[in-house]
Formats: sequence, C-alpha cells, structure tokens
Amino acid sequence: MGKFVTSGALLKCSFGMAPSSLMVVDPTRPKVQGMPMANIMDNKPMANIMPFGMCQSMANPTVASATAAAMGVLTPMPCMPVIAAPWMPGGKEMVSNMPALLDNCKCMCNWGGNIAVNFPGNAAPAEGK
Repeated sequence: MGKFVTSGALLKCSFGMAPSSLMVVDPTRPKVQGMPMANIMDNKPMANIMPFGMCQSMANPTVASATAAAMGVLTPMPCMPVIAAPWMPGGKEMVSNMPALLDNCKCMCNWGGNIAVNFPGNAAPAEGK
C-alpha cells in the first residue's frame, strides 16, 4: 500500500528537467504529520502543480517552434503544465469528499508528460494517519 501525499510532496514529469512540488491550498484538510493531505483533484497547474523547470516534449508548441527555429536541435522551453484529468487511481480513504492522493498515483500533462510522486511529503503509511 502507498503513502498519503501531503503538501510539499516532490513531483517528477517525464519531460521536465527539474522536480516540482505539490501544493495543497485548502488549509482545512486533514493532516498527516502536520501537513495537509492531498486528494486526486489537487491537479491544477500553478495552484497545486508547479512547473518542472524546462520542458522537452515536442508536443509542447513552444518546444516544437523553438526546435524548428534551431534547425531540428531539441530546444527545451520553460515548463507550463497543462493537466486536464485528475490523479489516478486514488486511494480508498476520502479526503474532502474525494479519494486520497497516494504516492503511486499518476497524472498526465497534455504535452505527453507522465507526472508521478517522487516523495510523498511525509513518511506515514496510507493505512494510518
């Protein structure tokens, strides 16, 4: 079983060049080791999921145009995540009426990046808060 994800968790995108962090903006959430718990709907770019440094995905229009201008040499551009779907699969426990976000959950950026949790922000197992 995975671990609950809390505010401050470290995230990784398969096309990003740097780690990012997860922000839980609702201070009334239940807490694990003093940090607010995340749920699967904490997927909003620039509110919950911060940029991953530079993006290397050719599906990202800014990367594609910069690469074309550099005569086909991959030219990473600043990351601006675009996330349309919630984290999946989610845990069995509910956090603010949504499934809890566990460290084995993933979400996808519209530019093709697979976003995963590198460090859940706490060390508590999901079976006990």
